[in-house]
Amino acid sequence: MIKRTIGEKVFAFINYIVLAALAFLCIFPIIHVIALSMSSSTAAVSGRVSLLPVEFNLASYRFVIDNRAFTAAFGVSLLRVGLGLPINLFLAIITAYPLSKTKASFGGKTFFTWFFLFTMIFSGGLIPWYIVIQRLGLLDSIWALILPGALPLFSCIILVHYFRGLPKEVEDAALIDGAGYWTCLWRICVPMSIPVLAAITLFSVVGHWNSWFDGLMLMNSPDKYPLQSYLQTIVINRDPRLMTVQDIELIQLIGERTTRSAQLVVAMIPILCFYPFVQKYFTTGIMLGAVKG
Repeated sequence: MIKRTIGEKVFAFINYIVLAALAFLCIFPIIHVIALSMSSSTAAVSGRVSLLPVEFNLASYRFVIDNRAFTAAFGVSLLRVGLGLPINLFLAIITAYPLSKTKASFGGKTFFTWFFLFTMIFSGGLIPWYIVIQRLGLLDSIWALILPGALPLFSCIILVHYFRGLPKEVEDAALIDGAGYWTCLWRICVPMSIPVLAAITLFSVVGHWNSWFDGLMLMNSPDKYPLQSYLQTIVINRDPRLMTVQDIELIQLIGERTTRSAQLVVAMIPILCFYPFVQKYFTTGIMLGAVKG
């Protein structure tokens, strides 16, 4: 055991204080929104709610559960993640694997590497993006939210560096025994890449779940909005097309701030439940994919 000096102890103590303060600043808005969602409308409007609910009330959550527009948008987001995640992982894996090889093994490596990097740096713009999706007949369908971003290039770059760092002897031995590249990829490289795959899985899930702009642009009918697009129209713009007369009456009765807060809390639940399962792989996967050269 190395005995720390007084200066090191003071420095560590100050670090703990600063990091604890930053952590509190990050989590305070979440706790405040949860407290608002469980408070009465009068307490929320009067500004008496901070970190604890005032006049505990769960009527806003009953409204969210019974709200068909909210549950429909929630289902669209679940479907988007369920379809988008495997497509993102599959395309990232089969793209990163050949790009991780040497030029002798894959002659088109340089061309495709610069091709993909070019698309990361330069974009055609919003209008060409919309026209391409429209000409492909994807508007107002779930595939409009998935296919335009089917290949996550940032995740692909992380995978390329990770695959380069895997022991070449293992793959060489499999090739000598008669395995093909496809077998080496799915039987050797992918099982050895669980940490980095968990990290890019988190990127993909959070990206799909939090995306709202493409839903507003590409969905013509509000009943096909993903959850974040729905929340953007309800919480920020208050689009009356998404609310029935009964919804408006209930919001006025229960309280607008409490119902908004309850919707935001319910929207956070899937990510909060998913993150702990991949958090232990997150830092390891990113660092391993970053330092391999």
